[in-house]
Amino acid sequence: MGIAELLGQTDAIGRAVALLLLLMSVASWVVILWKGWLLRRAGADVARATAAFWQAPSLAEAQQRVSAFDREGLVLPLIASTAAQAPGSLAAAGDRAQQLTRGLRDALHAVVDKLQFGQVLLASVGSTAPFVGLLGTVWGIYHALTGIANAGQISVDKVAGPVGEALIMTAAGLAVAIPAVLGYNVFGRRIGRIEADLEGFARDLRELAAQPAPQEP
Repeated sequence: MGIAELLGQTDAIGRAVALLLLLMSVASWVVILWKGWLLRRAGADVARATAAFWQAPSLAEAQQRVSAFDREGLVLPLIASTAAQAPGSLAAAGDRAQQLTRGLRDALHAVVDKLQFGQVLLASVGSTAPFVGLLGTVWGIYHALTGIANAGQISVDKVAGPVGEALIMTAAGLAVAIPAVLGYNVFGRRIGRIEADLEGFARDLRELAAQPAPQEP
């Protein structure tokens, strides 16, 4: 029996469960493909952008060089956060080291949030899709047994067919959940490596920006 024929025999709740699993699968695969492309490019961009920064003769020149490599905007926000704050505001309160710590921390959080985008969806799909499929299975079995009981003819052949068809929902839930869980774990490791590189760069950048400007002779 085909999927279309199976859905045609179920009720509105069974169709709703199947539609929900389909939407979860499409959403998770869109995120998986997009994040795979994003993180692959981001990892290479961070390495090249930080190398270009340290090879520049000045901070202004470094920003121009980094902009040519930082396509996802992961390094430039950190550099921009080292700019002096306007006097007379709370952002300018404290010494230079405190200002840099606050600015770099906020910029780093914003960058990491960009890298983490989509992880919540993958985690949610991976944890809930099996239960959604199980709900479809339980409801399908109930619906099948009710139909058999109303028909007044109960046999192994008549029970095994509808119950086996209902179990397809459980398999569908696992098929949706497994790619989402694998994607979440793989991307989590990649994000961790990129985040570690950005944190190291932020610490070095803070030490560099905290140094007093050289005096003119």
